[in-house]
Amino acid sequence: LYSLPFSPTEHPAAGYRKIFETVEELNEPLPTEVTGVLPSWLSGSLLRMGPGLFEVGAEPFHHLFDGQALIHKFDLREGHVTYHRRYIRSDAYVRAMAEKRVVITEFGTAAYPDPCKNIFSRFFTYFQGIEVTDNCLVNIYPIGEDFYAVTETNFITKVDPDSLETLKKVDLCDYLSVNGVTAHPHTDADGSVYNIGNCFGKNMSLAYNIIKIPPPQKDGSDPLKRSEVVVQLPSSERFKPSYVHSFGMTENHFVFVEQPVKINLLKFLSSWSLRGTNYMDCFESNEYIGTWFHVATRDPAAYLSSHKFRTSAFNVFHHINAYEDQGFIVVDLCTWKGSDFVYNYLYLANMRAEWDKVKESAMRAPQPEVRRYVLPLDIYRVGPEEQGKNLVSLSYTTATAVLRSDGTVWLEPEVLFSGPRQAFEFPQINYSRCSGKNYRYVYGLGLNHFIPDRIVKLNVRTKDTRLWQEEDSYPSEPLFIPTPEKHMLTNINMVMSRVLLSIVVKPGAERPSFLLVLDARQMTELARASVNTIIPVTLHGTYKPRTP
Repeated sequence: LYSLPFSPTEHPAAGYRKIFETVEELNEPLPTEVTGVLPSWLSGSLLRMGPGLFEVGAEPFHHLFDGQALIHKFDLREGHVTYHRRYIRSDAYVRAMAEKRVVITEFGTAAYPDPCKNIFSRFFTYFQGIEVTDNCLVNIYPIGEDFYAVTETNFITKVDPDSLETLKKVDLCDYLSVNGVTAHPHTDADGSVYNIGNCFGKNMSLAYNIIKIPPPQKDGSDPLKRSEVVVQLPSSERFKPSYVHSFGMTENHFVFVEQPVKINLLKFLSSWSLRGTNYMDCFESNEYIGTWFHVATRDPAAYLSSHKFRTSAFNVFHHINAYEDQGFIVVDLCTWKGSDFVYNYLYLANMRAEWDKVKESAMRAPQPEVRRYVLPLDIYRVGPEEQGKNLVSLSYTTATAVLRSDGTVWLEPEVLFSGPRQAFEFPQINYSRCSGKNYRYVYGLGLNHFIPDRIVKLNVRTKDTRLWQEEDSYPSEPLFIPTPEKHMLTNINMVMSRVLLSIVVKPGAERPSFLLVLDARQMTELARASVNTIIPVTLHGTYKPRTP
């Protein structure tokens, strides 16, 4: 057991560069060498998404979120494990491979007109409008009976989770009023999928729509065809929506954090007429705007316009969990202090630099913290005499909420984790059991000056941590896998058996990549399945249990 903060590890050999290098896809799955003992109940597929192609011909991609989408699969069956990967056949990928250049503008890399075209063709290419990328490299999750690779635009890609074949490109604008959605939906027990994205609201101002995709249909029809907008939340600035990466959902409420990192819509709409402009060029930050928390009820779905929660500026990409307790909503977040956009520090030139340069760049970036905010729901009952007083009465937190004279409630957080340039990110909980409920543990990827080098278990009640770490090894987001209920009922010894799955790259090893299986309770290794290939960085993913 470790107390915070723990000592950072040095990486002078810069082995982390290997996870940012292009790899070939595989024609067939590779066998792995399994050491240790895999749990007998662990049978299924770990599916992961990330960039795999970091240049096309002589043209490099510049940002971590630009490389072409590569889907990975570790398949576990009766104690044996295989590894497979294939590129998503997106329009961005297919056209880039055909023309040997970047054809569609990505997050931090601009596409240029074909130099072989004549001047008139090139002129019209500049002004033909925005061509939004369908490079779905961020995550993969189920909708109904199908699996979709996703990014943060309006395009998602249906894939076969067994063969990894690309099946169909889907435009969510055909079903819903959204300009794009996050790669981090929430899923109800019945299989309903909720997500959030920005849209045009009243009077052409920007707003945020929370959408619902219903569970699998009895008639076998596509759930997307029955998608609907559940509730709309306003934007604090008419033409500058906040960047949205995730949101919170409790048993009865939605929680949206509107951060001060904004998309300048006018710049976005005009940028595609400017040579060399990309998505990153359209972001701007304002320290003085601060951060707003928006709350809506789920049933009936309604925006709580009277609840105006505000706090100082921070970046947020990943919500950990949110739950209700005694008239309050508790919201746990992975934050970065200030309004400076963290993605400014995720260019590949920074990530591939010598270790001293990596640290130097990270020292200029916002400081990461895991924070707990508490939002009082009954503020309409608070009288004028309560102004200036802390409204939070939960005994287990130091987070505060103070009603101000202008009607806003100013929030101050409780810090659950903080270490100098040591981030706790890519959080995972026991989702099926703890999502929207009071909980104890969260598991995450430890970023050491943005380089992933440890897996961390955080007790949000005591702030104690446990971790797994191995020299010159670079893990990915740990995925929590609970024991299937049928196994718990038949074997009492398996009741507390839960594991974490993470893909780890160890460049100097004979087999330089492996699937790590950890005991989620003790954070000790149960097994690893090593494969003779480098696996580039993965961002997010899901586990598909094998059905009988």
